[in-house]
Amino acid sequence: MREVKVWDIAVRVGHWSLVVLFAVAYLTGEIEVETLHAWAGYAILGIVLFRMLWGFVGTRHARFTDFVFGWRTTAAYARSLLTLRPRHYLGHNPLGGWMVVALLVTLLLVSWSGLELYATEGKGPLAGGSTALVVSAPANGKVEREREHEGDSLWEDVHEVLASFCLLLVVLHIGGVLVSSLLHRENLVRAMITGRKRVDPESTK
Repeated sequence: MREVKVWDIAVRVGHWSLVVLFAVAYLTGEIEVETLHAWAGYAILGIVLFRMLWGFVGTRHARFTDFVFGWRTTAAYARSLLTLRPRHYLGHNPLGGWMVVALLVTLLLVSWSGLELYATEGKGPLAGGSTALVVSAPANGKVEREREHEGDSLWEDVHEVLASFCLLLVVLHIGGVLVSSLLHRENLVRAMITGRKRVDPESTK
């Protein structure tokens, strides 16, 4: 067994920052701390966009090419879990890689829907711009206000559904980390803190 460097500082800081910021944004979504919720959302959006860029130009195990596998490889890995002896990957395993992609895409959609919802209140960078869910009716002020309210409500529903789906992915992700840690006898939480894994070079991809 030897220790090898896997996760760079950008991946680790981004990962734990998203953990904290998502918790803050989710917990402040239903209480009167709108500014904190909004700024947490801005920070999440910035980190997600950086992580997506880093997935193309970052270090080896940070790149999408290192952990986004084809469906055949992913299915084979999923089947191997039933044997309790799945193949070990130094970076993300195939299922973990697709979970990373799903989380990044979902967080991006949550952030976008949040910006659209914020815009219906006349706030944020999208305020004043057109949106498909808010219809203007200048000839009738009452109708206009009702439709704006409908648009506001619809974006709120979209935002809440996406946030709930993201929370589900987070729970599945945590479950996957625990299962993988047990099957491979490694501490993945510690690895995401230190950036290092203890591995057997002969059994690792």
